[in-house]
Amino acid sequence: MKLILLTILINFANFQICGQPLIHAHNDYQKSEPLTNALRHKAFSIEADIYPSGNRLLVAHDKNELPTAPTLDSLYLRPMIELFHRHKGFISEDSSYAPVLMIDIKENGDMAIAQLIKLVSAHRSVFDRSFNAKAVQLVISGDRGPSSRWTAYPLYILFDGRPNEVYDRVTLQRVAFISDSYLKYINPRDSSDRLITQVVNKVHGMGKLLRLWASPDNPDSWKLQQQHGIDIINTDKVEDCRNNFLKKTAAGN
Repeated sequence: MKLILLTILINFANFQICGQPLIHAHNDYQKSEPLTNALRHKAFSIEADIYPSGNRLLVAHDKNELPTAPTLDSLYLRPMIELFHRHKGFISEDSSYAPVLMIDIKENGDMAIAQLIKLVSAHRSVFDRSFNAKAVQLVISGDRGPSSRWTAYPLYILFDGRPNEVYDRVTLQRVAFISDSYLKYINPRDSSDRLITQVVNKVHGMGKLLRLWASPDNPDSWKLQQQHGIDIINTDKVEDCRNNFLKKTAAGN
């Protein structure tokens, strides 16, 4: 139990950036510089969609992409391991930066998680924050399996929660943050943003950060999300969000 609490405290500390929302690099693998661009612009979380195939985890959005899809190992895990070796225990020269790799499992979640554990178990200093507080945090989304089984996985495997799910105290410790569709909280007949306020308050009451996917991907939307207290901006425009929104708002422009 002490180890669990230590792990959660380390993760919670790494999930905080004062006063500003964080960046989620949506479908990072589809971009021109997978991983590299997200790291360059200090994305909080980096998303890779995967399908298990034999003993491999293939990175793809749809099944028709699988014949030519790269593996999670080649596109993310191995480059991350190499970066940690290069920077002596950190993913970059910035020793304060510790990202999340969010793995969105498209199908066969149990099989995919078992294979992921095999891939990373020999590299705990890179993927386990109880070994290294600046390790990459692995977070499972998509086909996550029932939450009743989450505590059976190693402590370095956390999960992407949902606001409508009920967790007991121990399971809640395995929830990295809470995500849901932005479209659920938009009511054309109610312009008060009451539903967004409610979900923000609920998630913060759980002690978690909130990400809403399928939100408009532009500065007006990012500003609105920031004003409503949404913690993680889901974006395909990582560089623009960092340089032309967050940096400017931080500077008071």
